[in-house]
Amino acid sequence: MNLAEQLADYVHSINYQDIPENVVHETKKRVIDSLGCAIGAFNEDPVRISRKVAEAAKGSQGSTLFGTRKKTSPDLAAFVNGIMVRYFDYNDTYLSKEPAHPSDNIGPCFSVAESAHATGKDLLLSIILAYEIQCRLCDAADIRHRGWDHVCYGLPSTALAAGKLMELDSEKMTQAVNLALNSHITMRQVRAGELSMWKGCSFANAARNGVFSALLAREGMTGPSPIFEGEMGFFKQVSGPFQINIDDFGGKNGSFKIAETYLKFFPAEIHSQTSIWAALEARKEIEKAEDIVSVEIASHEAGYTILGKDPEKWNPLTKETADHSLPYIVGMALLEGKIDNSTYSEKEFRNPRTLDFLKKVTVVEDKTLSSIYPEAVANRVTVKLSSGRVVSKQVDYHKGHPKNPMSDKEVEVKFYRLTRKILDKNRARRILDAIWNLEKVKDISKVVSTMALR
Repeated sequence: MNLAEQLADYVHSINYQDIPENVVHETKKRVIDSLGCAIGAFNEDPVRISRKVAEAAKGSQGSTLFGTRKKTSPDLAAFVNGIMVRYFDYNDTYLSKEPAHPSDNIGPCFSVAESAHATGKDLLLSIILAYEIQCRLCDAADIRHRGWDHVCYGLPSTALAAGKLMELDSEKMTQAVNLALNSHITMRQVRAGELSMWKGCSFANAARNGVFSALLAREGMTGPSPIFEGEMGFFKQVSGPFQINIDDFGGKNGSFKIAETYLKFFPAEIHSQTSIWAALEARKEIEKAEDIVSVEIASHEAGYTILGKDPEKWNPLTKETADHSLPYIVGMALLEGKIDNSTYSEKEFRNPRTLDFLKKVTVVEDKTLSSIYPEAVANRVTVKLSSGRVVSKQVDYHKGHPKNPMSDKEVEVKFYRLTRKILDKNRARRILDAIWNLEKVKDISKVVSTMALR
């Protein structure tokens, strides 16, 4: 069997009964985390833009756009709902050879589950399998250094999760993977230089194409094969050759990857999380910001390359550049003593005081920190003061890392914080209760309807 066939056969073979109870619980935490991000982003510009486009394709039997009572096609709903989860850069992360945000799969899974009248168990299973496919591919090969975006691995994960919810057989799931991968590969330019709105839309667009490919496959459309191993396939064009052993996957001889993903305590790119904690610890020993002469951020290769290499990181012009800038994020933590969604307002990232402070900040790669990545995602912040004193703090595991996990209560508090301007506390509690009891839900549309704001 070729790789697409193996992945499809795996997804087809796994049932809800194969999922351990602790994995189901961890999945619910990530659903709550992601829906908080989504509801909180309801009024943001990329969400409004994409929702306007999707609302033009109306359908009473389709999928609901989160926060509304309006339905559209499953693929367009996957696009809008996926953007909502991703916009704040506050959803979870998986770090391996290729980093990713596997909860990007959750919005698309909801969209297809609703159109398929799936149960809560069906939805949970599809999310777990989407995570498994994407994370195992991230383990197999790094593609960002070859110029391709990590969301390429979301093409098969969303196509297969959609296929599972549609109850496709292995052959049609294989065709969904073939169709998704052949025509929708994404360039890494989306995360280089000055970042645009599309940074938070890139996976959602991959999901749109993954779901659309599954819809086509359901009706009998076939795609190029073998899509990974072929003469002009994924191995040759994108990733280079790699090996995957399906027997190592969750439900076979391995554990499910979803429990290994990292939640975020702060709305900032994952490689910056420990730098925020380090900066906040350093700040406790600094009397006033005016005493700071210089700040050095020592990071690992991924942190340096993604967040501290480009000159735009010292002069952000967009929210997307700001939340992917080590200098800006650490600078704001030192100046303000907090990082939240208001950190990325134009008023803040264009503030002359902030921009002047960033001139004091340097970012370097520390080979020692690189050597312990990705098991630890360490950053060290060293602050020199006008008195000559040096304050240096290093944090290896941020709050939300599997070795420093967020509790159920902390995830709920994050949900309330993200949704408080949009939902009253009683409505928020009803949504939380629905997710904690997701395995009892007979039709996922009932959960989606609880999120309707208008």
